[in-house]
Amino acid sequence: MSHYPLRDNLFADDVAQEPTRAGFGRGLKKAGEANERVVALCADLTESTQMHHFREAFPDRFVEIGVAEQNLVTVASGLARAGKIPFTSSYAAFSPGRNWEQIRTTAALNEQPVKIVGSHAGVSVGPDGATHQMLEDIALMRVLPHMVVVVPGDSVEAEKATQVVAENGKPSYIRLAREKTPIFSTDESPFELGKAYVLREGHDVSLLGTGTMTYQLLKAAHLLEQHGVSAEVVHVPTVKPLDEDTILASARKTGRVVTAEEAQVAAGFGGAVAELLSEKMPTPLKRIGMYDRFGESGAPNELLDYFGMTGEKMQTVIQAFINTTPQYHREG
Repeated sequence: MSHYPLRDNLFADDVAQEPTRAGFGRGLKKAGEANERVVALCADLTESTQMHHFREAFPDRFVEIGVAEQNLVTVASGLARAGKIPFTSSYAAFSPGRNWEQIRTTAALNEQPVKIVGSHAGVSVGPDGATHQMLEDIALMRVLPHMVVVVPGDSVEAEKATQVVAENGKPSYIRLAREKTPIFSTDESPFELGKAYVLREGHDVSLLGTGTMTYQLLKAAHLLEQHGVSAEVVHVPTVKPLDEDTILASARKTGRVVTAEEAQVAAGFGGAVAELLSEKMPTPLKRIGMYDRFGESGAPNELLDYFGMTGEKMQTVIQAFINTTPQYHREG
């Protein structure tokens, strides 16, 4: 089994849950305590994005920009040029959704270590509807040169990732969820930029998840086991740079790959894995996520079920994929 520590009783009805944005709030405050160059800027969503913890601890290092996302990033880039480590936060629909050009030109092009935090991403935003269900942000950000893209799997990992990103010296994007999601990692679980982690070993199929979809894949693997399928689950919290070695090793072992993300599969995480496999080790691939459409208004759990992003729904899709797709054995 993998040496990645997982929580006990992962599939219990009372499994611990917390929004990933809560972990970001704690992590940003800790990053501020560790390094006085860390500053924070928000676009009128301070409580929603959990930046208020930092504001209360370091009021002289917090700037409320107002509803002006283009200025949010432009000012942050100027602060970075002056030696600061600026974190910016808003809903992902607005940052990077509204200010992508400023992120591209002032932060990425100049390699300024601006940290863009996009909260309330994915369909699980719920009743706010398609306008606020940002699904294109992974694609938008991973295409930018120099940009690091991180999608934490739970709140514990989000807290660690925020502190690591504060010190990485690069423009970076952290994607967060609004709703409470199950916590599968522990305080002892590792987090390193650019690393993927095998959470569960298997030999019939590799299930690669990013963000909160990793928990749903763990659940799918648990259900598949009851039907005689041995699924390997790999958590990929860093979409860019992608941990090619771990992904290729798992694909070589199982000969079939499934990806899952709460985002557009086109140019998203599934797209990144497709590019990697097609260039370095062609392997049958099934991508789970949004296929060329926007979301809808509804309760978060209803939407995840409707769009096939629950463990139960994914188990059915993965089983069908296995039943109809040859396994590329590349070892032995």
